[in-house]
Amino acid sequence: MAVIVKRVERPRELKWYQAGAMLYGDWGTSKAYVLGIAFALAGHTSWFFLGLMSILTALVGVCYTMVCRAFPDGGGVYSSVKHRSQTLAVIGAFLLFANFAVTSAISVLDAFHYFNFPNPEIWAIGVILLIGALNWVGPSKSGNVAAVVAIFASVVAVILFVAAVPQLGHIDLQMPSRDLGRNWATFVGIILAISGVEAIANMTGVMVEPVGKTSKRAIFPVLIEVSILTFLLGLAMNAIPGLTGHTEDMLRVMGNHYIGPWFGKIVSIAFGFLLLSAGNTAISALVSIQFTLAKDKELPPIFSRLNRFGMPWFALIVAVLVPVSVLIIERDLMRLAALYAIGVVGAITLNLGTCAANPSIHLKKWERGLLAFTTMILVVIEITIAIEKQNALFFALTVLGVGLALRFLGKKVVLAPMPELASTVNLLTVQEAREISSLYKGTALVALKAFNPALLEEAALHVKAKGENSVYLSYVEEVPPSPELPSEMEPSRESVELLGKAQEAMEKHGITAVPIWQAGDNPGRMIARAARVLGVTTVVIGATKRSALINLLRGDVLRNLAHNLPKASHLLIVG
Repeated sequence: MAVIVKRVERPRELKWYQAGAMLYGDWGTSKAYVLGIAFALAGHTSWFFLGLMSILTALVGVCYTMVCRAFPDGGGVYSSVKHRSQTLAVIGAFLLFANFAVTSAISVLDAFHYFNFPNPEIWAIGVILLIGALNWVGPSKSGNVAAVVAIFASVVAVILFVAAVPQLGHIDLQMPSRDLGRNWATFVGIILAISGVEAIANMTGVMVEPVGKTSKRAIFPVLIEVSILTFLLGLAMNAIPGLTGHTEDMLRVMGNHYIGPWFGKIVSIAFGFLLLSAGNTAISALVSIQFTLAKDKELPPIFSRLNRFGMPWFALIVAVLVPVSVLIIERDLMRLAALYAIGVVGAITLNLGTCAANPSIHLKKWERGLLAFTTMILVVIEITIAIEKQNALFFALTVLGVGLALRFLGKKVVLAPMPELASTVNLLTVQEAREISSLYKGTALVALKAFNPALLEEAALHVKAKGENSVYLSYVEEVPPSPELPSEMEPSRESVELLGKAQEAMEKHGITAVPIWQAGDNPGRMIARAARVLGVTTVVIGATKRSALINLLRGDVLRNLAHNLPKASHLLIVG
């Protein structure tokens, strides 16, 4: 079969406040463990390092407003860096993989520290496996829940600080020693406060235009909360007399002290579930990275093969087993933080550095200078982590080594050629079909998931009854939920074969069929979008055969289609 590459069309529906809530779900979780780590490393001088880290966090956040503006179709490290170097982009993707692997491990582990469960590492491993099992059927309803959890946690953090204000006069603030090397090591030890900011760049491909304005409005409220509130909570932490330990659950201790044990439990619930949500998001991101690399032929094809629920099954297994393996080998929060930092700092450094050095990006002189300055700071931090944390360096090199070896094998090992299809099918995207809609006066669209002769027969009768001789055939290739899909994809062999057979079946009835291919994680909405863009008045679809449980986890296709279909369109269900 000749290689067909189609543009992946994604509706730009993500508003700034939705993007901001999603960003906080990633970026805002860091305070749950950064405060405890800072106090463990620096004691009552931790306020000083948290202040410096807040400045760096704000600096990185401002830089990402430039990245988002420069790459409106996806500004994540892989998408942006490959404009300069495909190999560097792949390295950046693997560094991000290392980051997300530890993100899921440390987030879920710390959640059970907040819940105060015994043996939190065992609970964490069990929940990661459970998240993997739920993702096997590709749950797509978690986005709104994650946003609610993020907002709830932010409100709880603000209440906690307000309650601490009256006692801030008793803060035991100490200045750090004059040992520059030791101070720098302490500062680097809490660098994971910047983790999560890169999530916003992955969303630009689905943001409401203009992307630069939307992303800026999403970033700044979260930037202010993450940088300023984390520092203020650090001051409140230093005002607790006789404070020791509690690296893993510092916010709960602060809630107990400033308001009472009942509020400490609320803090535990809020940040425990925020951390669990972050763990789930990280596993989804791990799947997305592997899927995108495989679709770009940077990993073997097995990483993009979907199960019957539209989830890349092998990529999901890897996305679950890697963080589980991390927790089996390492359970200490401080050492996990080092593993975490080397990946995220490396990925952010690559992203900002290549943007600064890319002459094709329109940037003001001060913007390019700020990107370069921030990159230099992050390079020194990354080198420091590599020198001082050999286990983190080993972990990053292992991920890079395995990933690049798989990339090499994927490019060198030639699979047995597939037999050519009997006929060539000219697949169209929705936009391409719209451009030639004047040639085909069809007002019906047939949504296909599998070859269904009864469905096609009923559709043909319907078209004939309306006195028409053309029809749209729609196939949605399901992909894992992710805001950063490849901008172009090769349609699967199954989709080409299905649309080809359906086209032949309709032609036997004297009807011209226009095959339309889409890729997305919500088939119901994608079909409705095609109907709206093409102006069809009837959508013909077969009855769903999925179980009630699958519909609960993934969403009912028919219900989503009916909800999003234009009011002027009718839904004809066959079977």
